[in-house]
Amino acid sequence: MILKKYLLAPGPTPVPPEVLLSMAMPVIHHRSADFLPVLDSAKKGLQWIYQTKNDVLILCSTGTGGMVASVNNFFSPGQKVIVINGGKFGERWVKIAQAYGLNVIEIPVEWGYSIDINTVEEELKKHPDIKGVFIQASETSTGAYHDIKTLGQLIKNYDDTLFIVDAISALVAHDIKTDDWAIDVMVSGSQKGFMLPPGLAFVSVSEKAWKRNEKSKTPRFYFNLKKERENLSKNQTNFTSAVSLIIGLNEALKLLQKEGLDQVFRRHSLLAHATREAVKEIGLKIFPKGTPSNAVTAIEAPQGIDGQVIYKTLREKYGVTAAGGQDKLKGKIFRFAHLGYADKFDVIVGISALEMTLKDLGYSIVLGKGVGKAEEIFSKEDTL
Repeated sequence: MILKKYLLAPGPTPVPPEVLLSMAMPVIHHRSADFLPVLDSAKKGLQWIYQTKNDVLILCSTGTGGMVASVNNFFSPGQKVIVINGGKFGERWVKIAQAYGLNVIEIPVEWGYSIDINTVEEELKKHPDIKGVFIQASETSTGAYHDIKTLGQLIKNYDDTLFIVDAISALVAHDIKTDDWAIDVMVSGSQKGFMLPPGLAFVSVSEKAWKRNEKSKTPRFYFNLKKERENLSKNQTNFTSAVSLIIGLNEALKLLQKEGLDQVFRRHSLLAHATREAVKEIGLKIFPKGTPSNAVTAIEAPQGIDGQVIYKTLREKYGVTAAGGQDKLKGKIFRFAHLGYADKFDVIVGISALEMTLKDLGYSIVLGKGVGKAEEIFSKEDTL
């Protein structure tokens, strides 16, 4: 029997056929006149989704490259920064900052919880020389979302402190207003909500951050955002552009613009809500104790069943690639994404495969119960 594959992981995510077809066109030269309007359209589309008037730079890298650029372009060795660490990717901020010689004040957040803004304010008052605050918007490893808006309103009161956000899995899934929320540097990646293959990172930079860039003494060569900005003004990138990916980005942005910004956010909220309620109907628990992310739902494995076995059975028997737990959550949770090129039937496929997987593994379940709950929510879609 042919096993059809379904990609329900939090990155890479499925790519629309229109985008795939656009990237299959003959490659054009990245310095040619043909490419100039392509990059011009892409940079304007990125400003639209970021909700910013500032430049959004395009790097040929994974999202982690964008995180690195957010450190080595705006800070100098020895400077003091706060890193909010609530999961595997919060840990990544810590490691990157330390690798570039920053003095990291770590605020640990129990995995699955959202940041208490008061703890950040206390550290800012205790250390008036803090130069930056780093956080994830959506902590992909735990499925928790942090209150970026309130944190931005706090940090903007500190003239010499930058607010830096990893929105790699959050952007597109959540309504994040870069300018209104005073986010100085925000990173995203192509393989999540943008509905593209991996390979591009996007970094928005405020004027406050550009002023800091002039003072930064951290070495940089490839990830030199000042040179990227200079080239972007001419509809170019500093080094060889990822031509096919940027052509695909243009097509993906057109699809999102056709849907409309408010509807994009509403769709992700609806899919996340239906997933969470369906999982609860089956008798499972959602892992996040704080605000759950609209990008990915982290689910506690039932007692006596290894979450990695659930993940493996979903993929190998039913063709559904979700995600397992990471680090100390390995075996304890599994994760379903509803991100990017996703609709209600992706949720229904995922929940039905989960029900059959759990039955295979000895969990007592009435098949169709979770699917029915999702269908009930989707049938009332216009009232939500």
